[in-house]
Amino acid sequence: MKKIVLIATVVVFCSANLNQLSAQEQGSNDEDNNPTALKKQVLKTYVIEREIPDAGLLSQAQLKGISQKSCSVLENMGSEIEWMHSYVADDKVYCLYKAVNKELIEEHAKKGGFPVNSIQELSTVIGPNTAKEKS
Repeated sequence: MKKIVLIATVVVFCSANLNQLSAQEQGSNDEDNNPTALKKQVLKTYVIEREIPDAGLLSQAQLKGISQKSCSVLENMGSEIEWMHSYVADDKVYCLYKAVNKELIEEHAKKGGFPVNSIQELSTVIGPNTAKEKS
């Protein structure tokens, strides 16, 4: 009798584990069916061009204020958008962002009151080391 109970217990345990594995495999293909799955969004890299007259003449205090405003807006937007850094030139600011999509960058600009003249998704990055890479 003990052997039958033990065998039945093993069968039920194995069956439950197989069903759980099957559900996990299906969930990996369709995360909407598995609400506990962490949905990782791929962040793409974008370059944003902002035309700002005399941007190169902005004081450190002004740049700090702009940075604080940007960070405040980003904090409320969540983890699907990140500001990496910006380059300030004479009449333009070039910003490097990571985001799930272009629309989030447009939303950030609208909420922060920042101009956006173009948004380009980066394909790749090259530099002096690219010339030295072996094919």
